[in-house]
Amino acid sequence: MVQWLSWIKSNEKEILSILDNLAKKAVESSEELVVLFSDISKATECHTQIKKLERVADVLTRSVFTELNKTFITPLDREDIQRIASKIDDVIDFTEGVSARTVSYHITITPPYMLEISKELVKATKEIKYMISKLGHVKGNTDIISHCRTTSDIEHTIDDLYRNAVGKLFETNDALNIIKLKDIYETIETASDRCVDVADVIEDIVLKYA
Repeated sequence: MVQWLSWIKSNEKEILSILDNLAKKAVESSEELVVLFSDISKATECHTQIKKLERVADVLTRSVFTELNKTFITPLDREDIQRIASKIDDVIDFTEGVSARTVSYHITITPPYMLEISKELVKATKEIKYMISKLGHVKGNTDIISHCRTTSDIEHTIDDLYRNAVGKLFETNDALNIIKLKDIYETIETASDRCVDVADVIEDIVLKYA
């Protein structure tokens, strides 16, 4: 009996550890975007690194699902864990989408507001990373709720920057450039939306266990 309970606890720690590593990859990939848009001559180099992080994240996400399939008792509701893993993976996928588009569209000048948006995305992913690190102790942990709200505030800031960026974009007459940059802006804005999705799931978990 003791050995069986020990095995369950071990699997709980494994699942939470994988989620923590996944959140780290989200932070690292968003930080690479800041490097990219701080010096766009490094776009190809940064995209290569983000692509590596995205591939690692895919492996980690599959590992979460594998562990869930092997585990009878999970540390949190199975569906919540699946949603968290999937949404964090989405954050990284869309981040990779930003760097991929920047390279494939041959963007040679950092688009207006893009560096600011990237820095805000780093803040959002760090909030996610913090909240994931607390998932093992959610019961009565109202501190997590404040970080959920902070993530939402960051997303609102990104929305404002996004609108300013698109507004400035349409002041120009280069239709092809408008299409390219609007696609990039929309992709990074979606990455921030997925951060809020993760925060919403975590907030639901905290309230559920309150």
